[in-house]
Amino acid sequence: MDTKASDCHTIGGFFNIDGKKLQRQYKDSLSDFQAWEHKEHAKDYLLFPENIGPKLSIDETALSKGELYTIITNKYSRGKQGSIVAIFSGTKVEPIIEKLLTISSKTRSKVKEITLDMANSMKKIVTKCFVNATQVTDRFHVQKLVNEALQDIRIQERWNASDIENNLILQAKKEGKQFIPIEFDNGDTAKQLLIRSRYLLTMDPSKWTTNQMQRADILFNQYPLIKQAYNVAQNLRIIYNTTTVKEVAYTKLAHWYNDVMKINLKQFGTVINTMQINYKTILNYFDNRSTNASAESFNAKIKAFRAQFRGVRDIDFFLYRLTKLYA
Repeated sequence: MDTKASDCHTIGGFFNIDGKKLQRQYKDSLSDFQAWEHKEHAKDYLLFPENIGPKLSIDETALSKGELYTIITNKYSRGKQGSIVAIFSGTKVEPIIEKLLTISSKTRSKVKEITLDMANSMKKIVTKCFVNATQVTDRFHVQKLVNEALQDIRIQERWNASDIENNLILQAKKEGKQFIPIEFDNGDTAKQLLIRSRYLLTMDPSKWTTNQMQRADILFNQYPLIKQAYNVAQNLRIIYNTTTVKEVAYTKLAHWYNDVMKINLKQFGTVINTMQINYKTILNYFDNRSTNASAESFNAKIKAFRAQFRGVRDIDFFLYRLTKLYA
């Protein structure tokens, strides 16, 4: 019933019934929501210790109006029933640790590996509550950090190009002339080139279309710093994709680190510092090649579930339906 009731408006439309009334009827009478054992504290936390397994993921997601929730999921459940281990309102460390420690140490000791992002709060939670678990920094968060540094360089160049173009337009007006921007061989102006290159910089060159290849050639010729940064991002992706031995990964990442230091791009300063702080958990990825993909996939399901209801008005009832499906 819970799956079918997930969209009362649609069901109501089939039977010419008011969807809102059907939803209220389901909430108040047809479901066991009113007697739900977690109802009193659902907005603050939900715990399902029976779903704990050897491999977990911890991540955060927004349920309503940007309000963040911390969610722990079981990787082996693959986004199906038994996936949700815990849901906490907010990201504050102390209340989350307090509730997780109510689970027996024997149950928590079952956890052997947890994937997480590079947030300090996540590390504190895992370190305190799952002492036997190896922490693995999600590779996609590392690559995202590098890609953001690359995009920052592109955006900076875009603003510079916009300033130059605006000054030329003003100068042409003063002189009573018509401004005609310079176009490259593919028809892009400098500003258009930098705007339209956003997505190709996130892709492997083998996946570029003919137009993207031409645009990339022009972009890299005009902006060598962007080319350097792109090569750095690609080299990191190659290390992650092709390396299976932890010791080899350590050596390759050390060489990659030196290459980044040589080109001396200020946008990569944060990247370097973050990787220095997290290098041990970053290297743990190469033991089992575990990622937070299951957590990200589960977050996508939550967003789709949320969209189906056109937002979350009643958080308690939303969490009830969510846990009925996935806990």
